[in-house]
Amino acid sequence: MSTPDAATTPAPARGRAVPEPTGGGPRRWGSLGPVGLVLAGGISVQFGGALAVSLMPRAGALGVVALRLLVAAVVLLLVCRPRLRGHSRTDWGTVIVFGITMAAMNGLFYQSVARIPLGAAVTLEVLGPLALSVLSSRRAVNFIWAGLALGGVFLLGGGGFDSLDPIGVAFALGAGAMWAAYIVFSARTGRRFPQADGLALAMAVGAVLFLPLGIAESGTKLLDPVTVGLGAAVAVLSSVLPYTLELLALRRLPAATFAILMSLEPAVAATAGFLILDQALSALQALAIALVIAASMGAVRTQVGRGRTKAVADG
Repeated sequence: MSTPDAATTPAPARGRAVPEPTGGGPRRWGSLGPVGLVLAGGISVQFGGALAVSLMPRAGALGVVALRLLVAAVVLLLVCRPRLRGHSRTDWGTVIVFGITMAAMNGLFYQSVARIPLGAAVTLEVLGPLALSVLSSRRAVNFIWAGLALGGVFLLGGGGFDSLDPIGVAFALGAGAMWAAYIVFSARTGRRFPQADGLALAMAVGAVLFLPLGIAESGTKLLDPVTVGLGAAVAVLSSVLPYTLELLALRRLPAATFAILMSLEPAVAATAGFLILDQALSALQALAIALVIAASMGAVRTQVGRGRTKAVADG
């Protein structure tokens, strides 16, 4: 993967500037700060993932993804009402690739959790953002935080993955690669489209691409009222809230720091699995969570210190 310099360059320096969010909702979310936005999004997506696992026996993995993307697209299109005119060919290319990336990331991940435990799947998936943090970082200290988080990630997997379904592992690793691509194209989309307009359009692209797959696997099961209701809840928790929060965060947070913050996902997934799926945590997993949190806190501290140094230099 080439270094995604577009994802680490502030918006005013690359492409056209994105207007500040208008309206009460985006401003309220933005007041959390970029780190708070990422953490809130991570909690939402992992509890949504746990709910999705419980829905799979009713609708299948592809059916759950189709419901998630479709409902999320409808909600975002109604809320954002994005403009279809006035965008360049590059704008549309970016949002289409973003939509393809989201569809692939969700499809691969849900195929994974249909075969291996949620915590292990997220643990493997987070290797994608970790690799991105190393490739896109320009500071040596980020290699330390990435290494610490990587150690925690493997501990959370029990020190090895040889006992897991190899197909499930392959799907999780593929989802991790798509997650890294999602980080890059989410940042680029956020700079090219105001508020969450680009996200709404990309979600529509992903829904259109994935709906035939969901229908082929699940058919009329997708019309069951209970399935639709649960699918809508998964869409809000796993797509609408986290993607919007992360898109807003990426306007102010470098991709390297964002990617290491994504290391918190296995810890949150383990917690969600414990609370919703009755998956207990071992002492080794608790130690892994501590390592991952330490790495994330170190990344945030590094970013805050860098921002203060820059502010002093500019002042």
